[in-house]
Amino acid sequence: MSLTKFALALAVSASLLASNASAQNVITAETGPPGTVPFTATTALAEVASAEKIADFQVADSQTLTNSLQNVAEGKTDVAGAPLILTFLMSKGAGPYAKLGKEKGAALIDNVRVLYTFNYGGFGLYAYNSASVKGWDSVKGKTILNGPPRGAALTNDRGILTIVAGANDGKDYKGIQVNWGQMAKTISDGSADGMMLPITFPDNRITRSLSAGDMTLWSIPKDVWEGEAMQKYVKSPGTGSLVFDLKNVSPQKGLTIVSEDGIWRSPTTLASEVVNKSMDFDTAKALTAAMLRNVETFKSKAPFMATTQIGSVGVGLCGAVPVKYHPGAVAAFEEAGMTVPDCAKP
Repeated sequence: MSLTKFALALAVSASLLASNASAQNVITAETGPPGTVPFTATTALAEVASAEKIADFQVADSQTLTNSLQNVAEGKTDVAGAPLILTFLMSKGAGPYAKLGKEKGAALIDNVRVLYTFNYGGFGLYAYNSASVKGWDSVKGKTILNGPPRGAALTNDRGILTIVAGANDGKDYKGIQVNWGQMAKTISDGSADGMMLPITFPDNRITRSLSAGDMTLWSIPKDVWEGEAMQKYVKSPGTGSLVFDLKNVSPQKGLTIVSEDGIWRSPTTLASEVVNKSMDFDTAKALTAAMLRNVETFKSKAPFMATTQIGSVGVGLCGAVPVKYHPGAVAAFEEAGMTVPDCAKP
């Protein structure tokens, strides 16, 4: 895996700081592309871990987190961002883990423990104002960029379009998928009539794409949001609700956000920073405690981090989600005066 420039710089600075001290642990990590919540969360953890002399991180970015979770479960990578829906699917040997089978999937997910949880932002349908997609009711018959080739984002994007637009990939519209690193180019080159993708507020992919023209982003209509199908969806494993007043969001020049009452509504992917259960107690505790001491540092890294619930306890765990906290993480939360649900304890 190639290292990000961030990780290289961090490793150099950390080695200089530690030149008169004993060597720190080296932790390998995988995360999403720059400008996203998973990337920001993992690199912020790397920064505070280095500053507090817990460990030096080697971070590989722009990874498909479906693979990253499996790498942690197999002991090939120490830390990774992981949407909680992926932990559920792995435990069942379903979706992107169908080739593993249920027995192997369940055995692998038993190797995974959580340091802390947060959310990855929302989901939205958007398009250039010059494009043929003019809202949810115009998706059918179009070409829609709906995620990477596999993983939680693609699963969610397809599911939301089915509920809101009554449209199924391959039947009612042509879905196209590209790797995260190619997203901005694919959006701006007109390969798709519209995009159904994870978003943040502000969203870096949208910001880069606005250079090719003004865009419109659609919230989920209130009646669909309050309907039985969507409410059942947002209670599914690894999924939650993201609802807020758009007055509280700084506008992006060239982007119009459409909602009939000024309230943004969409599902959100609940996520986690995961490790293999073999990580020693002290390291897991130290990493979690460092996050809790530096929540404001995490939030300051990007405006969109303010809505991610970073620093909360128990978000998205229990129920059908099979993973639990690492014992070291439990100790860190409890020493910080926070109550860990019993169902989230190993």
